[in-house]
Amino acid sequence: MKKPLIGAFCALLLAGVTALTGAAPATAAKTPTATVAAVDFAGTVALSNCSGSLVRMPDSLATDPALVLSNGHCLESGMPTAGQVLVNRNSSRSFSLLNSSGSKVATLRASKMLYGTMTDTDVSIYQLKTTYSAIKSSYGIDPLTIAATHPVAGTAIKVVSGYWKRIYSCNADAFVYQLKEGGWTFKDSLRYTSTCNTIGGTSGSPVVDVTTGQVVAVNNTGNEDGQSCTLNNPCEVDENGTVTVRQGINYAQQTYRIPGCFGPGNVLTLTKAGCALPKP
Repeated sequence: MKKPLIGAFCALLLAGVTALTGAAPATAAKTPTATVAAVDFAGTVALSNCSGSLVRMPDSLATDPALVLSNGHCLESGMPTAGQVLVNRNSSRSFSLLNSSGSKVATLRASKMLYGTMTDTDVSIYQLKTTYSAIKSSYGIDPLTIAATHPVAGTAIKVVSGYWKRIYSCNADAFVYQLKEGGWTFKDSLRYTSTCNTIGGTSGSPVVDVTTGQVVAVNNTGNEDGQSCTLNNPCEVDENGTVTVRQGINYAQQTYRIPGCFGPGNVLTLTKAGCALPKP
């Protein structure tokens, strides 16, 4: 996983399509052209040791308490153990909110850590002391929307790091049945093509589909040294138990399961029908 950069974490490393098909002369047809969303730093945040993003669910309202998405291994309380799921913990953590150019426009503060785990996935979700509408009114920044559907292999993506103010561009290469790193196992991880060569501090960065502008995953790890299944060196395990090591390749954890666990008012409801996040 991508190494948190300061504090107690430093010793550990985990780390809309638009078709233009207007009228054409009878003798010729226009070639469909796809547009892409502008992907920049607006709505991303920098944590003390990681990256993250201001996010909303597809059904969130402007008046709902705002949420921040990052990695479970970026929690200020330390990395959860395998099988541990943390919910509704007090937190006053601060986040530097960035605009489109990567400049800090505000410090946002959490009211609680709603959800954090490194079981099956690597995610943390914080609730802020303010609403989306208040953030928009004061700073002109909209949240990123978490997509509620599984991404597709081959999709063009960008990994946007608020910590480093750097954007990585690549494609979703494939989806990994199990990704093992140290004592942790992640399921259905998104593997990047090689140009997303993310580094420490990019942990928690939103992975954005460049066509829709929506978040499809959260960046979290990569194999640096070619070792197998150790910290900083995750290995892929397929359905037959075959282990594959891909040195220099990085990964993210999909986020499409998250919206199904939130109800009206951005209330975390792990008992909601269809909620597939790991539970305490």
